[in-house]
Amino acid sequence: MSFEVVVVGGGIGGLTCAALLAARGARVCLLERASRAGGCAASFEHLGHEFETGAGLYAGWEPSGLHERVFAELPVAKPEAREVSPAYTVRLPGGEDVRVGVGLEEFCETLGAAFPECAGAAVNFYRDASQIADALRRAARQTPALACASKLQLMRLAASEPRLAPRILKARGDTAARHLKGTSARFRRFVDAQLQTFALCPSDTCSYLYAAVALAEPLRAAHELRGGAQAFADALVEAVTKSGGTVRLDTTALRLSFDAQGRANGVTLLTGETVGATRAVVSNLTAWDTFGKLVGAERTPAHVRARLKNLRGQGVYQIFMSLDEEAARRLPSDRVLASQDDSAFMLGAAPAWDARAPEGKRAATVTAFTDAEQWFTFHADEAGHEGQDARSLEALWSRLHAALPELGSGAEVFETATPRTFYERTRRRFGMVCGLPRTPELTGGAGALTHRTSVPNLLMVGDTVFPGAGLAAVTHSALIVAGELAPRTVRA
Repeated sequence: MSFEVVVVGGGIGGLTCAALLAARGARVCLLERASRAGGCAASFEHLGHEFETGAGLYAGWEPSGLHERVFAELPVAKPEAREVSPAYTVRLPGGEDVRVGVGLEEFCETLGAAFPECAGAAVNFYRDASQIADALRRAARQTPALACASKLQLMRLAASEPRLAPRILKARGDTAARHLKGTSARFRRFVDAQLQTFALCPSDTCSYLYAAVALAEPLRAAHELRGGAQAFADALVEAVTKSGGTVRLDTTALRLSFDAQGRANGVTLLTGETVGATRAVVSNLTAWDTFGKLVGAERTPAHVRARLKNLRGQGVYQIFMSLDEEAARRLPSDRVLASQDDSAFMLGAAPAWDARAPEGKRAATVTAFTDAEQWFTFHADEAGHEGQDARSLEALWSRLHAALPELGSGAEVFETATPRTFYERTRRRFGMVCGLPRTPELTGGAGALTHRTSVPNLLMVGDTVFPGAGLAAVTHSALIVAGELAPRTVRA
């Protein structure tokens, strides 16, 4: 069977791209190896609890925001989204709490009280970051594929932002640390805890422009979704099929097929069947897996192989736990980002209005980053993995209670997930489910990975290409590809 576009991978990026293309009249087929779509965002169900694999906090759901624009084109209702404030609380090593996500002006008052030793510099940093972030959002509405923008497009964008454009262009190669001068070590720890979580690298290596957006986003609007990211994924699947597209679950893509000119013209499945693509194949796999699995080493240019070999992503270690309602209420917010030493971890609890657990309980996920590759390197057998899992659980459980003593005995471990767990679920390389560190080079420099590939008719979406990780970012990547393959027709 043949379609205009074949999308490989049913993560949020692939689903959004397929849903938009189908709604715009393209004949689309989406292939997903799992029995339920969602990819890294798919929920985990255990003993009456439904756990999210993220913090349960979502950007871009405000009126006229990114996701509202997407669902305005689709024949299904968007998931229920409720604004939440604060978005999260950062707990510093001394036990001090800083609430994030209460509006810029109120937050600046919070900063002044929390960091009196550098109040002026801290407030100026956030005010500047918010201005830069707002300008970048406006630019992204006008030119979604900013990483591939032509000189003419950049000139037009600069003309539309005469006051901020020079500052943005000057800061393209900056790290966030360059803009933290005059701030205290405590404030930098506060910033680093957030950047390590949302940009996968601290301020001394994180792109300032990416940091500006990541830090300013929760000050605008943060939302919770009824049913979490899984509800988002399920709605997109319904949208694809209602628009006439095809979704094939439990279907493993093996490799691309090519025509005589070397253009991608379909996908060969594990069963031996080939699904044709007359216009394009869109990969929602990671950049490593797109080339390593779909394209193959023999068709991947040497410079691309070398580039991918030197890129490293992060893995996560997670605890899925049942939280007593009383213990949840003792927390400063449903999401707490705890900074300890030079690392951080996030506790995210389902909201009281959508607890996803038996009465009196909340489903909660604790997430810490880990070196994904070492979970595959040093195990002679399954017992080695189980031992590492047990040691990691003991260490993170101790850190959790040291940082959040108010939990008391109100939390019970149900299950854990390691990079090997995520590899089994998603087949992502080494179970790296977080995208790439958002360094200046990878954010807008020469090393930035974009939706375009070296293979004709092969495009990419997802968290390893521009603009990066997070559901809003992968949705944006899908908008870019859908816009190139089937530009939206605005009706008069």
